[in-house]
Amino acid sequence: MGSWLYAREITDGVHDHGEEIDALIVKYAEGWSLERMPHVDRALLRLASWEILYNDEVPAAVAITEAVLLAQEYSTDDSSRFINGVLGNIATHAE
Repeated sequence: MGSWLYAREITDGVHDHGEEIDALIVKYAEGWSLERMPHVDRALLRLASWEILYNDEVPAAVAITEAVLLAQEYSTDDSSRFINGVLGNIATHAE
């Protein structure tokens, strides 16, 4: 049951802070618009960005690592490096 509650917390958090999260993603994606990104990458970036910015219980390094691993499994060959770079910059911004 707890995982469903956390999934709901993430969903609500990304919805509530979506404009700020998307602005940071675009800022650090260096020339990539949200529309150009694969859907999986965009979802992973939003989820991990919310964890980095708004969930003090998840260390930024853990959020980044989990997003990178999911990208390696479910997205393109280049996605994991892209996601790692964007989220690394967002984590630096959040400090």
